[in-house]
Amino acid sequence: MDQRRSGSFLRKLRKEKELTQEQLAEHFNVSDRTVSRWENGKNMPDLSILVELADFYDVDVREIIDGERKSENMNQEEKEKMLRVAEYAENEKVNLLTSLRKISLLGICSMVVGFVMLGVCDTYSLPVTEYVMGVAFGVAFGALIAAFLYATGVLAKIRIRIGKPMKIRAAMIILAVCVGIGVLLFVKFWNASF
Repeated sequence: MDQRRSGSFLRKLRKEKELTQEQLAEHFNVSDRTVSRWENGKNMPDLSILVELADFYDVDVREIIDGERKSENMNQEEKEKMLRVAEYAENEKVNLLTSLRKISLLGICSMVVGFVMLGVCDTYSLPVTEYVMGVAFGVAFGALIAAFLYATGVLAKIRIRIGKPMKIRAAMIILAVCVGIGVLLFVKFWNASF
């Protein structure tokens, strides 16, 4: 912060209001010497007085601290930039929720297929139904893991490091198949034990 620049700005604002240092000092209940020190950049007003000065001169506190008015164009540009950032964040949120819904739906459907196959395996016990059941449970657990990774933001970090969404999808499919095989082996071991 450049106190001299801030002081010059305060002097300019006072002169725009056509006030003397004495009149301003009287308005804020300080000495005229204090106002002189502000305007010479030797001291800065206390925070409470700084806020009152900003209101009095109809400027922002940051403008007093920076020692210059912010142009209306700059404020408009900042507003537009903030709107674009907010819109981007909203789009990211919608994309995340859409992905979570898709993954959850896939997981639920796979779980239903897995349980149906589990019921069928007890009755008919065909190897194909056991494999379908294993893959269905694997996809369901893979979807659960993917949803967890999406929700915690870990998947976004992985995507940034890898850089290619197709590699991530392939890794998720491989993970789901591996989990499915694991479930299949567990079911076979469970059935063999009893």
